[in-house]
Amino acid sequence: MKMAVLVYEYPPKIVGGLGTYAAEITRKFVLMDHDVTVFTMNDDEGSLPTREIWRGIEIHRPLHIDISDSLPDVVAEDVKKWGRGIQLFSKILVYNYLSASKLVNELIGKENFKYDIVAAHDWLSVIAGITIKKETGLPLVFHVHSTEKGRTLGNGSEVVSNIELRGAQAADLVITVSYAMKDELIKLGFPREKIEVCYNGVDPQKYNPENVSPDQIRQVREFYGIKPEEPMILFLGRLVGVKGVDKLVMAMPYILQKIPNAKLVIVGLGDLQDYLVNLVRMMKLQDIVKFNFEFIPEEERILHYAACDVAVFPSLYEPFGIVALEAMSMERPVVVGAAGVSGMREIVIPCGEEQCGYHINPNNPADIAWGVVSALENPEKRKWLGKNGRRRVLNEFTWDKIAEKTIELYERIIKR
Repeated sequence: MKMAVLVYEYPPKIVGGLGTYAAEITRKFVLMDHDVTVFTMNDDEGSLPTREIWRGIEIHRPLHIDISDSLPDVVAEDVKKWGRGIQLFSKILVYNYLSASKLVNELIGKENFKYDIVAAHDWLSVIAGITIKKETGLPLVFHVHSTEKGRTLGNGSEVVSNIELRGAQAADLVITVSYAMKDELIKLGFPREKIEVCYNGVDPQKYNPENVSPDQIRQVREFYGIKPEEPMILFLGRLVGVKGVDKLVMAMPYILQKIPNAKLVIVGLGDLQDYLVNLVRMMKLQDIVKFNFEFIPEEERILHYAACDVAVFPSLYEPFGIVALEAMSMERPVVVGAAGVSGMREIVIPCGEEQCGYHINPNNPADIAWGVVSALENPEKRKWLGKNGRRRVLNEFTWDKIAEKTIELYERIIKR
């Protein structure tokens, strides 16, 4: 199968889970003997190659031109309210139209490339997908990893929501990352009969606790000033309201009542940084909560999972939650938000023989504390939960399995 993949982030430019997903799944497609061309964003300086072959994948990164000065007259009011966000909107539009033009006019028109299918990921790339489908008649798959309404807890841009809906109407197939998301898309008016669910995955060879030495674990813990006997609670992710990290800080006093020597490590970047620092100061938790405000590379992420005793992701909205899988693959118990739209509720088994973690109400610090204490209080149970988590990953969530299911869905559309 020859496929064109449109995705906003792709190595070496990775912002979050979408970039990780795109890198892993396209690599698997190539190993399965499919032909993959990726269209993605260049960096702000335009310093990345505009065309290259990487790991058997042909990658195109159009050079950006700044159209933001010409946009205010032609875009809707709610985009103007974004402030400097109009810069981002301009970049996204340019990336979409240049990608579509290059694919249609150059690769297909002049170089006689043949494609079987086009896959666009999120609203960030679906404008190009719609354009390519109209120009070429190729079948279009729209992958929805999250929605504007969900990400902003209902306060988002009407324009972005409309782009998402238009993508769903134009697409031959909509693939989303959890059944919780499928329900959300149906509520938002997406055509029910087009929606299929295909989970994300993790590489259990890479995320394997056996690859991490006691020395490496000690170094991570020492970096944060955490002694061997002190339980380490880890939050890793974007520091934005929807991830619930502030509620986790608020849960610490409850946790300390039961586990007085516990420490919390928060790793990531985001708008909440200053607020979190002030919150910790106000609650007098400076010795308990350790911050690392950076986007750490994958190797370091793996070491952090290995060093912690429990990983906590109290998201208020989480379409899938790849971080929960990563922690499970590293044999760590997980405590996850399970209210509202939560793919993590489907990933993490909270009771019974196969239990690997706890579901909590992310709006309630006392409930978050209950989950964390339950995961930490018995070292034997903690180990058992971790082993169950890794077994679940191996059975259900390897990239091989995810790639096979995705190709199956693509083939169904091509045949149709």
